[in-house]
Amino acid sequence: MARQPYSLLTPFKKARSPVTTKHITMADSAPLFVLQETAAGYGLFQVIAFEEIGSLLEGTMDTVTDSSRFHRAVKLTAFQPFESAADALSNINAVSEHAMTDELKSFLEMNLPSGGKKKNAAKVGVIEAGLATAISDGLGVSCRSDDTIREICRGIRLHLNSFIKGLDGGAQEQAQLGLGHSYSRSKVKFNPARSDNMIIQSIALLDTLDKDLNTFAMRVREWYSWHFPELKDLVKDNYMFARCAALIQNKSSLFHDSATADKDDGDDDDDDMQMPMMGVDNTLSSAEKFEKLKEITGDEDVANAVVAAAKTSMGVDCSAVDMVNIVNFTQRMVKLAEYRKNLSAYLTDKMNIVAPNLSALIGDTVGARLISKVSQCPAMFHFVFHMHDLFDYFFPANGCHAALSHFHFVT
Repeated sequence: MARQPYSLLTPFKKARSPVTTKHITMADSAPLFVLQETAAGYGLFQVIAFEEIGSLLEGTMDTVTDSSRFHRAVKLTAFQPFESAADALSNINAVSEHAMTDELKSFLEMNLPSGGKKKNAAKVGVIEAGLATAISDGLGVSCRSDDTIREICRGIRLHLNSFIKGLDGGAQEQAQLGLGHSYSRSKVKFNPARSDNMIIQSIALLDTLDKDLNTFAMRVREWYSWHFPELKDLVKDNYMFARCAALIQNKSSLFHDSATADKDDGDDDDDDMQMPMMGVDNTLSSAEKFEKLKEITGDEDVANAVVAAAKTSMGVDCSAVDMVNIVNFTQRMVKLAEYRKNLSAYLTDKMNIVAPNLSALIGDTVGARLISKVSQCPAMFHFVFHMHDLFDYFFPANGCHAALSHFHFVT
């Protein structure tokens, strides 16, 4: 019988196989093992039979949710619990960074079957592609990470208590809660310890305090000027004005004793409404108040001008209750201004420790704002944060200040 010649037009016949139900079985392909990382330890599961191509269809997903069907498809090969909470944290940190620890390596080497032929060598399914690459490079085994592996891992997590008897009764949830707290603390623990974080918080607080102090100073000037309007023309500084107002209180006390001023200006209706003023000494005489006024203003002429203006002031008299509220608010503003001064000194010390050259170049406040602005950009942050290394390279032996003396800055 003559052989027919081969032609490109001759139809090529091949038996078709269904694409919706392809099973992973021991007979069809190399054994497949799935690595499952849990809060209690490492688990290695062998896949006996699982619908691979149709695994994501609605009908075949019953294999994952049904416990009896999933136990027939997947079997537990080995489980290695963590020795302690610290051991669990170190292993999970390594897994999150796609690194294979010595414990995981020894666990896989001990429980994976030795590979004979390369075609029939065991494969390992890992849910994280980065960890699969690390295991493949470290052990030389074939790894896979796809949707089928993720479905199998989902079923393992769902039925983990039935595979491992020691995790029932709430033990698994307790391990997950403890490891979750430890993992979260380990990820954020570097943030409070960073010195630059103190700078960022300090400069933000300084900006807020500056706005609040300006508002409070305007309120103090407006409020106290109803009683002593001439004082705002003699004392321009807001902080000094607030201290003077808290000291003077009733303007009559500058040229009369406190008891006499209270007797002259006080009304009978206000005698039962006396309220204490925080941090204010009402027993000071006019001479003592004058000495303290000189200390606050730093100029005897200004103090004399304040006393002279008080004698001829056009301001209205305040009742005891009104004066108490004015002075209490003024005292709070003074305390807040003093805290702002201490915070500014603290920021200067921090900048001299963390970024001394940056502080010398553009100043403490501007340098702190620059660090705060670029803290959300890691690359830019490291450039600014380590700018002092650049200056040390170009200007060794603390020559930064000498080099800066040749530059002229426009302000």
